[in-house]
Amino acid sequence: MAKTNRRKITSPQSLNSYIKGICDIMRRSGRAGALQYVPELTWMLFLRILDEKEQQDEEQEKAVGKYFEPSLQYPYRWQDWAAPPDCRLQNAAECGLKRKELQEGTLGAFMSFVNGELIPHLRGLKNKPGATARQRVISEVFSSVEKMPKPALPIKQALPRYSFFSTL
Repeated sequence: MAKTNRRKITSPQSLNSYIKGICDIMRRSGRAGALQYVPELTWMLFLRILDEKEQQDEEQEKAVGKYFEPSLQYPYRWQDWAAPPDCRLQNAAECGLKRKELQEGTLGAFMSFVNGELIPHLRGLKNKPGATARQRVISEVFSSVEKMPKPALPIKQALPRYSFFSTL
């Protein structure tokens, strides 16, 4: 896997520390309690870990001369819309474009992408002709995901925290 400045989670304590940091940011949104932001925390961690796993799978397939088809295409991968750009991992033409667009745009643009494009796209993957088993799992995970409530600012501020740890 390409070398990055991520820290590998090696213990329950390190995982707790990262999640607590994300929760601290999410709590700033004025929600009454953890039950109001844990769903977002969960599906965002799911997408983050999926992206890292698929990057690893792609490198393994390339190493033996095989083609790897990711489960998600641009702009729905974590690396496209949420992670700080690492152009070593992406097509140079796509690198950071969606992230930059969402970071520089209004909060409404971010919420519109997540609620109006990302979540519906992920829910609908199981209906895609030739959907893979992984795409069907992604679709099932997102079948019960509600729209992200406002405000978006704490969520946008938490995105870098998700990106700087590694599970692999």
